[in-house]
Parts: sequence; structure tokens; C-alpha cells
Amino acid sequence: MIRHLAILASVIVLTAVPAKAANASETITRFEAQAGQSSELVIASVTDLAFMRPLIAAFQRTNPGVSVSYIEDTSNSLDANVSRACADRSFLADLVISSSIAQQVRLVNGGCAREIGSPVLSNLPDWAQWRGELVGLTYEPAVMVYNKAAFSENGPPRSRFDLIDLMRQSGVLNGRIATYDIEDSGVGYLFAFQDSTEASTWGRLIEGFGRNNVATFCCSSEVIDRVADGRAHIGYNVLGSYALSRAENDPRIGVTLPNDYTLVLARAGYIPREARNALAARAFLELALSPQGRAILDGETRLLTPLSGPDTLARLSGDEETAFRPIPLSPALLVSLDRAKRARFLSQWRNSVTPPLP
Repeated sequence: MIRHLAILASVIVLTAVPAKAANASETITRFEAQAGQSSELVIASVTDLAFMRPLIAAFQRTNPGVSVSYIEDTSNSLDANVSRACADRSFLADLVISSSIAQQVRLVNGGCAREIGSPVLSNLPDWAQWRGELVGLTYEPAVMVYNKAAFSENGPPRSRFDLIDLMRQSGVLNGRIATYDIEDSGVGYLFAFQDSTEASTWGRLIEGFGRNNVATFCCSSEVIDRVADGRAHIGYNVLGSYALSRAENDPRIGVTLPNDYTLVLARAGYIPREARNALAARAFLELALSPQGRAILDGETRLLTPLSGPDTLARLSGDEETAFRPIPLSPALLVSLDRAKRARFLSQWRNSVTPPLP
């Protein structure tokens, strides 16, 4: 089934047409209807198109009269655009999907979404949905990616404690650690903030980053690229979906799920209040959580689903002992967006990770 869907995706993508973006950070791709067009579904997302293509292909297979326009943007830019559309009561998209779930919760709590109204929500764990309006579609761990050649003798760090010990060894990881720029990346900021509340190691971790001249980037793919070619030996808090998918085809990199604990993110979707095609948006969400959608997300994309639980992730990673800690979709996430708390947290990050020159 998965192979068939992959082949179908490659056929459908031949009809994808680039469209003019509203700003420099956006990429818009239009997938033409496979039959006489009856409607259009507009999806705004931060997910790389390569990961969404199989799901779009499956959706158009069962909805051949629906064209799909896919708007790919960075998390902070997407949040600014959908927030503006909500305030102006204007249309931006029929479905919004983002890994920056704190921003998603804020938008839903602010009245920017409509009730999904689908029975599939009853199958989800409580932590993966909020108010019947926001639904978690994926099950993505925050992992450490490592360059296999760099750790061929002693093996990679398996926990934050191991990483801290390595950073204390003079020169071993100096200039060889990569992670998110948490001021630029919504998901990077979320992972860092969650780490600060979950881990007793947080202070020592970011101090070690500073001493070892950590390099920061906007996106998982940039961190993984740097680890693959050896410029970095460790990539910290990288989205596991991207890392596991890449590791299957790139023998230079390995993936570790920290065994002290592993944060798990549910990339979340909601239907905006001003959606023009809410029926198609709901059908897309239902597909993602259906057996067919789960086969795609658990299979070739490695995005996984909340319905898969930790068992699939443990099998893929080969790690049976990791303590998975899903981040609930709840108002508790809004604490990380409080302006004063955010300013203090970023100030702590800057002072530790990028200390001023003497």
C-alpha cells in the first residue's frame, strides 16, 4: 500500500505548479485537480513539502475534483500571517498545520478556529487535541543527531548527562554542536523552553553550549546537513521525523533518543474561522488519522501519529528504554509565549549560549 501511494505521489507531483508567494519566506505549490475541478483546498504549513506530498496524493486520490494549494512558510512568519488574517477576519487558508504548537493553542484560544466536528477526534489521546478545534497529527520526538564517523570509537552520547560530560572535555566538541536558533524557530524555542522546565540539566547544558561555541540554525534540515558532512558532530533537539527519515538514506548520520527523557511533539492542525472549504479541510484531517493516513505517516514520512503511540517510535529507533514525554496541547503552553517570560528566557539563552566577548 505504502509503495503504491509513493508511486501515486510521484505522478501527482508532476501536476504541481509553483505559484507566486506573498513574502520571501513562503513557497506556494499548487496541485491541480485530477478530475474536473469542483473546489480548492488551501493548506498553510511549516512542514517541508516532501513530507506532505504522499498525504496530498492520497487525499486527491479520494477527492479527485479538489485542487490543493500548499503554502510552506517558517513558523514565526506563518504565525504572523494567520494572526493577521484572524484579526482582519480575512481568508488565508482552509487548514493550518504547524509544529509551533504554543502559537497554535494561542490562535485557537483567541477564537481563530472553528470546531472540527469529526468522530475521529474521539480516538486521540487527550494530550493530542484541544477544545475539539486543534488536533495533533504527528508523534515527533526531539532527538540528538550525530556524525557516525566522529563517534566510531566510543559511541555517541545517549543522554543529556552524557552530552554535558562530553562538552566538559576540552576541545572535543568545540564548534561541533548545532541546534535551533530559538529566536528564529518556533519549534526550537518550544523545545528549549520545555527542556528548561523538564530537565535539572538545563543550566549546565546551555552553559556547555556557550563554552563550545554552538552553531544555531532556523531549521532541522540545516542542522542535519551540518552533522552529515562533519562540520558538526552533534545536532541537539532536532525533529525526529526529519532525522529518522534522513538517517535511513544517509549512512553518515545516526539518531539518538535521549534516555533521560525524550520530548514528543504533535504537529497540530486547525480549521480557521474564515475557511472557505472547511469540508475539504476536515476530510484532510480525517485522512491523516485514518488507517490509510497512519500507514503514510508511520511509514515513508516517519512523521508517525499520536495513534501509533511510543511503540512504533521505539521500534524505529531500536531504543526500548526511552521515557517519552508528549507535550500536551493545552493552555499551559501559553506560558512560553508570555512576553516577559519569553524576554527573560531569551536573555538567559543569549547570555549563556552567545556570551559577550571579553
